[in-house]
Amino acid sequence: MENDEIMGGDKLILRGLKFHGFHGVKPEERTLGQKFLIDVDAWMDLREAGKTDRLSDTISYTEIYRIVKEVVEGAPHNLLESVAHKIASTTLTKYPQISAVRVKVGKPHVAVHGPLDYLGVEILRRRSIDVSS
Repeated sequence: MENDEIMGGDKLILRGLKFHGFHGVKPEERTLGQKFLIDVDAWMDLREAGKTDRLSDTISYTEIYRIVKEVVEGAPHNLLESVAHKIASTTLTKYPQISAVRVKVGKPHVAVHGPLDYLGVEILRRRSIDVSS
């Protein structure tokens, strides 16, 4: 079953965010950095915003974008899992109206012999059980 079917409801969607960061365990990743591709889904009730057409009844995409930018361009992490978790936990902490967040972090330039779009991780964090972990 897809996560969308499990989660249900409305969500904000951010796709294909691109940033240069210094995450990884190899020295050259920490020195030269590389491009990271990020997708975010943030589940929240959007009915009121749909009715009122007011930004104050939703969360601006730019606010979530800003969180992603700060994490990816900020302090280095060894693992993509840690980058994704930081984005998810910061988003859930800052915006209590978001019930769950899915974060996908991809590295398009990896030392793998063969064609690929990217390698990465995807995490799903729900407010009820995952925020403090």
